[in-house]
Amino acid sequence: MPSYRLPSGQQIRVIIFSSLLLLGACSEKGEPQGGGMKVPVSVVTVQPAKTQIFVDLPGRVEAIKDAQIRARVDGIVEEINFEQGSEVKQGQLLFTIDPAPYIAMRDQASAQLKNAQADVRTARLLAERYTKLIKANAVSRQEYDNAVAQASQADAAVAAAQAALKSADINLGYTKVVSPIDGRIGESLVTEGALVSAASATQMATVQQLDRVYVDITRSTAQLAQLRRALASGHLTPSGEGNALAQVLLDDGTPYDHDGKLLFSGVSVDPTTGQVRLRALFDNPDQILLPGMYVRVRLEQGVDEKALVVPQQALQRTADGLDSVMTVKDGKVSPMAVSLGPRVNGGSIVTKGLNPGDVVIVEGFQKIGPGAPVQPIPWKQGQGKGGAPAAQGGEPGAQQPPQDAPARQGESQADKTPATAESQG
Repeated sequence: MPSYRLPSGQQIRVIIFSSLLLLGACSEKGEPQGGGMKVPVSVVTVQPAKTQIFVDLPGRVEAIKDAQIRARVDGIVEEINFEQGSEVKQGQLLFTIDPAPYIAMRDQASAQLKNAQADVRTARLLAERYTKLIKANAVSRQEYDNAVAQASQADAAVAAAQAALKSADINLGYTKVVSPIDGRIGESLVTEGALVSAASATQMATVQQLDRVYVDITRSTAQLAQLRRALASGHLTPSGEGNALAQVLLDDGTPYDHDGKLLFSGVSVDPTTGQVRLRALFDNPDQILLPGMYVRVRLEQGVDEKALVVPQQALQRTADGLDSVMTVKDGKVSPMAVSLGPRVNGGSIVTKGLNPGDVVIVEGFQKIGPGAPVQPIPWKQGQGKGGAPAAQGGEPGAQQPPQDAPARQGESQADKTPATAESQG
């Protein structure tokens, strides 16, 4: 069998070279752990700031004026005098009801008035004649009194006939159905030839004023009590601008172009829901807000003079469902449980858990964990991946164990060392 034993001198050189490579690899692997490689992260330093506080509440749009067009006389609809869905003006003709019966009733009332007026002239002349005769004792007192009474009855008959004529004119006018307000009219609820009734007040159409609308808001009594306590304790101060500012949030989350103002807050509680109703007024020139629409309303609460606000992407959620943030203390990551208040300007107010001056990590969660050494870099909103690592691990449970990243980095450095040493050798 051939011998592959190396000469003693060459064997010694191979052993020495292998030992040098092994020492170099061990030195590279041990350096991150001994030196504590720092992961760059984007941070903000929270400081108290004057912040306007809002709360989001459910609301429903209501028309300022909602006129139901109903029949006020019985009859057959002869004409529909409007285009459905169009804008109408106050006093504009909408429907025509057959006026013939009411013209006849008006003529009859007019004739009765003329008859009463003729009777009153006869009664007055008789009363005047008896007034002269009673002075000469030419008629009895009884006859005189009867003549005066008949004159008064004739006057009353004239007044009754005038009222009947006026009523007939009103009913005749009701055959011309007009709009009581300016606004947008909906569909016609009756057709030509339909019989409408005053007794049942047949609804014929609806006109709504939409250039301005109400938004009715509901709020729980617990939220109102909390707001009152915050104002009483001085934690919140009134904005001092009269009526509170209100803002509608559309379906896609964007704010409505026109701000509104709170008109009143209800003084009674709905016993079925335990909520109080509030009402706000909004301009609606483009008629984007429609009656019956459900919206979210952002309502002004007051001003927090010393609010601690952190960006929304800095918030984490623990396995037990609590809110937390990653802070930097002595150059290392320190998780901190927090209590959150309302959201403001892309962030959330921290009511408990943070102190002024605390450094909070906003981006760069992928390669850090509790106790990991980090290199803080000031965060600039919207910098994304341009500076520090983006907040891809900002969602709950997305961050990885702290030992994974340094280990992978150490392995990659160690893998490069033998090749470098070999090339140098």
